[in-house]
Amino acid sequence: MNTTVERILVGVAAVLICAGGSLAADFHPIVEVQSGYLFGAISDGKWIKADETAKSIGDETTYRVYGLTQMLGDAKGGKPKPADGPCEETLAVSLSPETENGMIAIAAPWNALPRKPQVTDPTQKSYVDAARNFLKTKGIEQPKVKIDGILRIDLDGDGEEEVLISATNYFSKDESVPIRSPAGSYSMVLLRRVVAGKVETQLVEGEFHPKAYVRKGDSFDAPNAYKVIATLDLDGDGKMEVVVGSNYYEGEEITIYRCDPKKAEALLSVSCGA
Repeated sequence: MNTTVERILVGVAAVLICAGGSLAADFHPIVEVQSGYLFGAISDGKWIKADETAKSIGDETTYRVYGLTQMLGDAKGGKPKPADGPCEETLAVSLSPETENGMIAIAAPWNALPRKPQVTDPTQKSYVDAARNFLKTKGIEQPKVKIDGILRIDLDGDGEEEVLISATNYFSKDESVPIRSPAGSYSMVLLRRVVAGKVETQLVEGEFHPKAYVRKGDSFDAPNAYKVIATLDLDGDGKMEVVVGSNYYEGEEITIYRCDPKKAEALLSVSCGA
């Protein structure tokens, strides 16, 4: 058999495999584990939205499941379906087995956690001071700093660690998110990194409320609480994206960010809320 014929047969076989429900080699769906929400996919360096992604996912896809600091194993996912309740516009994937500490699942062959994040003491003065100084730039003159979590991680693979700070204070005794924001409240994710030899503080996501929310005819502003839930290399380029979860009193959103030195860019996002 000549080489040309062999190549044609290989190509036909590949098409038949994909038609049978398997994913193309460069097509990698991404799922938020706790909710099952489908972000979309990464394909040949491009970020594909959920509705387009769903057309290429069959009845059984193998995902690798990752928590905040480790890979937790494999899971099988079915074909995406509308989520339950008020979130029918959001596509969801049922994963089996369920993973209690799982955060993100991706159908990809590479190690999406090439460098392990280190959970750091959130009371360290240097980080508390950094958060306080940043809040002052947002008009909160006397901020009450409350850091929920700190991660140290080399996002770029250049040997220099970055620091991610999740901080929220809505002055709730039970840690819940209120329906309206009180004066001096906030929630944010900050990235501390060295740029041109200097430490800079970059906002990944957040909102700030120097004054209490008051608007005639509108009883609430539904503020959000933001927190880093994963740092993973979701496109296989060796650099790690930052996944931020947010929730308000009757909904949630999860967003994947690429954090370059100049800006944080939202790549894919999935949400559900009344």
